[in-house]
Amino acid sequence: MDPITAAALAALAGGLGGEAGRQAWQGLAALVRRPFGQRTQDDGTPRVSSGELEVAALAGDPADPMRAQVLATALGVRAALDGEFRVLLDEWWQQAQAGSSGGDVHNSISGGTQNGPVLQGRDFSSLTFNMTRTPASSDRD
Repeated sequence: MDPITAAALAALAGGLGGEAGRQAWQGLAALVRRPFGQRTQDDGTPRVSSGELEVAALAGDPADPMRAQVLATALGVRAALDGEFRVLLDEWWQQAQAGSSGGDVHNSISGGTQNGPVLQGRDFSSLTFNMTRTPASSDRD
């Protein structure tokens, strides 16, 4: 399993990645809420964290690198102790990485002067430009 970095968790918690990032974060929150087996002390308190409290803490302050690191550690410990969770966490992480890698945009404009609007971005739809064409001097000849 590729390690899940604190920076990646903080980015997801902070909403980076748009809709894909939001869905990945919701998937992680649902994953840590899954039952954590028989990992409790005699008084019923958990011996190790399920990650649920850490997810909530990072969601409350995604800019705090310590909260992100604490979550990354909690996920790693739980994955080491719970094989089923490790498999599900690995699947989640692969999907989260795949979802965030498809959004790269690289725009380039070359070839001199542009005689019209130039948009740079990704996934435009339903655009309308209300322009009137004025003939250039070469068009009049």
